[in-house]
Amino acid sequence: MNRKRAIILNTAIIFGFFAIFLRLSSLMIVDHKALSDRAKLQQIKGENIQVMRGNIYDRRGREFAVNLELESLYCDSTEVDIDRDKVRKLSAVLGMEPKVMKAKFEPDKRFTWIDRKLSPQKAEEVKTILGMKEKSGTVAADGFGFIPEAKRFYPKGMLASHVIGAVGLDNQALEGVELKYNKYLKIAGGKVYFERDASGRMLSSGIDMQARGSDVVLTIDEGLQYIVEKELDKAMAKWRAVAASVIMMDPFTGEILALANRPSYDLNDIIRAGKNEVRDRAITDVYEPGSTFKIVIGTAALEEKIFTPESTFDVSRGSIEVGRKVVHDAHRHGVLAFREVIQKSSNVGSIMIGMRLGKEKIYEYAKRYEFGDPTGIDLPGEVSGWIRKPEKWSATSIGAIPIGQEVAVTPLQVLRAYSVVANGGYLVRPHVVSEIRTHDGQVVMSFDKAANKRVISAKTAGIFKQILETVVEEGGTATEAAVDGNKVAGKTGTAQLIDRVTKRYSKSRYVSSFVGFVPADNPKIAMIVVVYEPKGAIYGGVVAGPVFRNIADQALSYLNVPRDDVSEKNLLLVSK
Repeated sequence: MNRKRAIILNTAIIFGFFAIFLRLSSLMIVDHKALSDRAKLQQIKGENIQVMRGNIYDRRGREFAVNLELESLYCDSTEVDIDRDKVRKLSAVLGMEPKVMKAKFEPDKRFTWIDRKLSPQKAEEVKTILGMKEKSGTVAADGFGFIPEAKRFYPKGMLASHVIGAVGLDNQALEGVELKYNKYLKIAGGKVYFERDASGRMLSSGIDMQARGSDVVLTIDEGLQYIVEKELDKAMAKWRAVAASVIMMDPFTGEILALANRPSYDLNDIIRAGKNEVRDRAITDVYEPGSTFKIVIGTAALEEKIFTPESTFDVSRGSIEVGRKVVHDAHRHGVLAFREVIQKSSNVGSIMIGMRLGKEKIYEYAKRYEFGDPTGIDLPGEVSGWIRKPEKWSATSIGAIPIGQEVAVTPLQVLRAYSVVANGGYLVRPHVVSEIRTHDGQVVMSFDKAANKRVISAKTAGIFKQILETVVEEGGTATEAAVDGNKVAGKTGTAQLIDRVTKRYSKSRYVSSFVGFVPADNPKIAMIVVVYEPKGAIYGGVVAGPVFRNIADQALSYLNVPRDDVSEKNLLLVSK
């Protein structure tokens, strides 16, 4: 009997071990992967975080956009153990209503952001309230913890805001260069991992982060940008304008040296900025250019050899009738030479030139300057403007278009057209980025310096440049744009805006502008100033001209450009 029991017992033990062996084999071999994956899900919690974006620098290597590493507060609702007093204290530090904070403690939710990218001071206050012993890195207490996150920081605040753009809370690109070159500045996000025990308590953590994105080098010069924005603010205050834009460019390369708009916004506080502040008017807003558009009929007439600078026009009537519409000159003149028609900005004389050219030639030269097409600048949101084809012109168009009506342009398009005269006849491509490079200096992308397209001959450009110089001299419309010691070439523009009620040209709302380049004989900068709805004066020479002068005077000094009169004096000494 004892032997039988022993056999039964031994058999049971053997079968038991065999069953265990089979089960272990199943767990360790057959079901290993599935169980391992399940264990990882239970033991390790992963949360996406943002990694460092590339920096943005000006042309001289000065920082425009960098990164800060700040701490973000999260909670695990399954572990939260916090009393009412702590909630009150935390809410006060974080600037959050207690009920809003309590709503974040969702039952059974293992990860919830409480507040993101806290200042170092706030982070330390929170740690003190929660009784956290560690003062940096990923720490936890009572279901709360901190994760380091990258925050975009703009050291210059609102300087060059419409060029640089900004990012949101999650470092998502929103505007400007940040958006246009996002694929270079941004790289794939990292993940933070939490290891937990059976009770869900955190045991350890680690951060898997990739390297920083590529750096962007702008064509913008911080010093010139500061000068532009300072003078733009003064103009806005003086003329109580609705808005204004200034663009400064190298007329030979298309490099944008400075670009500013008002209203503007602080890059570090984009959440408070409205659409009106964020809008890059220099490339997104169109307006009728007025007399600055006379570059089209002026250069076309010279290029086609229809007129010479000394050809005469009798504008003594002070008006001209076109398609039952009468167009007047702002000031009455007698007989004017071609060059004086441009110098004094005679509408009557300009229409006479336009009529002789004909609508096909006017349109041809407008398209040579690529009016009605985007410039291709490397910023988001650029619009094309428009000019109708000749077959769609009305009876009055031949009188309106030569003086800058019935066309829509951006400030950048006008500036590029005048850069053609400045550089001897070539159409350049404006751009704000010179190169993109990795953190260790390897160049990833540089601006494609393809051959620029010739628009007019060097001879025509030279003649029209001399005419533009007279605009700023005695008898011209822009004497207040003259720079002491350097010759300026440019053109004024005064255009009426459409009345929102009557849908006709307003008698109180104007756009005042001046566009030019300096020094005229060897241009270092080309610049346009556009002031929308100034109060107290309307003429481009009075409103925008002085802004051009003030900026140009400081910019030439900053760039160490010698005065024309000093250069001429040195040449005389050398020749002797």
